[in-house]
Amino acid sequence: MSRPTPAARHLRRPSVVTPADAGWTYAGLELLDLEPGASLVLTTGQAECLVLPLSGSCTVDVAAQSGSDVFELDGRGSVFGRVSDFAYVPRDAEAVVTSAGGGRFAVPSARCQRGLPARYGKAEDVPVELRGAGSASRQVNNVAAAHTFECDRLIVVEVLTPDGNWSSFPPHKHDEERPGEESELEEIYYFEVGDGPAATGPGIGYQRVYGTDDRPEDLLAEVRSGDVVTIPHGWHGPSMAAPGYDLYYLNVMAGPGERVWHICDDPAHAWVRDTWASQEVDPRLPLTSTIERRR
Repeated sequence: MSRPTPAARHLRRPSVVTPADAGWTYAGLELLDLEPGASLVLTTGQAECLVLPLSGSCTVDVAAQSGSDVFELDGRGSVFGRVSDFAYVPRDAEAVVTSAGGGRFAVPSARCQRGLPARYGKAEDVPVELRGAGSASRQVNNVAAAHTFECDRLIVVEVLTPDGNWSSFPPHKHDEERPGEESELEEIYYFEVGDGPAATGPGIGYQRVYGTDDRPEDLLAEVRSGDVVTIPHGWHGPSMAAPGYDLYYLNVMAGPGERVWHICDDPAHAWVRDTWASQEVDPRLPLTSTIERRR
């Protein structure tokens, strides 16, 4: 008996999202909050994963079938501070994550087949891309995109959107396998929101997900730091940075086919992409680099 098709869900500050939680097969995310000097053991099982500092630095000690490795990750004060180092931990491995100063660490994962070697990802090797133009300008840190870092199924990127801008726009989808045109990928969005100049309260952003004719979907969520939205199918976007609050999200993607990100724009809004040629990229970008925040 087949299970129901999962719907997009807005989760308030989860510590872990497994494929079973999301109702799908591949993509997962765990969030580790470590006190100064604390350690935590990760057992990957059938999944490959990254250890990516969101705040703080850490040591990742990996024991895998290919041997053991120790990686020192130079992290950041926050996701709005700089691009971070990361570590790749293969399937069938155990990793001890230790943080001398404490911090928060994302562990995006994907069920996979190949056992690749453990590796260190240097912040300076992460390609930073400026995408869109005008009020649709955003920064994309291609941490483990298909063309930047080898994984079996896992795709991981970070997106930073200046306050008042929209990203993930035009709305797009990737829920069908159409070679060269669209790839089938489950997707997790993990959000952090800037405090704003006055820091009077938690910042807010918004995420929209809506369905196709044969797969209805309807989600418009107010998101705050630590929130997650799971997207099994349908059009997603825009991700909206409210005026006064920069928006960060971590995208975790994985699927059954070729490890490639091919998307299909919503035909009703695809024309927006053609307007970018006559507009400038938002001069506030890039918000961050491998060195420090620009503003």
